[in-house]
Amino acid sequence: MITQETADSGHCRTMMACASHAPLMYCYARAPSVHDEVDETFARVQREIEKFDPELVVIFGPDHYTSLFRSLAPPFTVAAKCEAVDDIGGHAGKFNVPDALAVACVKNLAENGLDAAVSYDLKVDHGISQTLHRLTGSVDRYPVIPIIINTMTAPLPPFHRSRHLGKLVGRFAKGLGKRTLFLGSGGLSHNPKVIYPDIGTGEADVTSWQMNGPLNDLMTREAWLGRLDEIHRVAAVLLAEGKISAADCCFNEAFDRRVIDLLAGGRFDEMDHWDNSATIAEAGIGAVEAHAWLAAAVANREAGGELPTCDLYAQAIEYGIALGIMHASPKALAPRLAELAA
Repeated sequence: MITQETADSGHCRTMMACASHAPLMYCYARAPSVHDEVDETFARVQREIEKFDPELVVIFGPDHYTSLFRSLAPPFTVAAKCEAVDDIGGHAGKFNVPDALAVACVKNLAENGLDAAVSYDLKVDHGISQTLHRLTGSVDRYPVIPIIINTMTAPLPPFHRSRHLGKLVGRFAKGLGKRTLFLGSGGLSHNPKVIYPDIGTGEADVTSWQMNGPLNDLMTREAWLGRLDEIHRVAAVLLAEGKISAADCCFNEAFDRRVIDLLAGGRFDEMDHWDNSATIAEAGIGAVEAHAWLAAAVANREAGGELPTCDLYAQAIEYGIALGIMHASPKALAPRLAELAA
């Protein structure tokens, strides 16, 4: 017999979405041919998220020398309190972080063999705030636990550890019984090395910021953010004029399709032995942000969700990125009821 309680339990408690981010989506000099399609796809997924009405959002994403520096860069950092800085392409504001729940998540990870740092004052940039804003409408609309995966400051975590992170976070979320939205914010192939140069190869003040952030002696946070604004606006013009090529951006469709196909097929462990250095050589320094997509897809699956499908893929030169959007809808109730009745 299918009771009302059984029917209610048939509702899937999870949903997920992964999306590329780029400051140039907000300061392009010429809109790419897919600009309207990108906006429409984000809007469509956002509408589905609104209908799902998550009680908790967990977002995995990178840091671009905003909180993680050479002085201290944990592989994984969970925010108990979080605020987005006003960087170009980002959305400033305080996040609605359920701090006790975030700390419980960190404890749960440790109890299951994965040590993550915890921050009660995490600052994030567009790598987190842009995707959260575009998919939910605001950085503070829903309770959210941000999780930074270090993809900028070597040594980077192995892919198999990011998969394990997603697995444990998914199990933790499943035990909460909340409608949970998992987000992965990151790029496919792209190479913003001129913006984030290899350590020691940039100007002295840039290296100083990369080493110690706001505690350095040569560059203020305002100067760092001003540099990011200026360099993106200059790059926007160069991209529109064809003076920066797809090859310069390290676009690699074969790599991008491989990421999309593995996640869509649930073949997560096939990324276990991917090498970060080889990935960067193949598809640019931004390609390792695929860690965030992997963690989000694994978390959703472990929590009982569906596999994602690809909504959009394009090499948007005017944005400086190969852009992808994937999402997994909540499971339909009817198939679940049929399964229970069988």
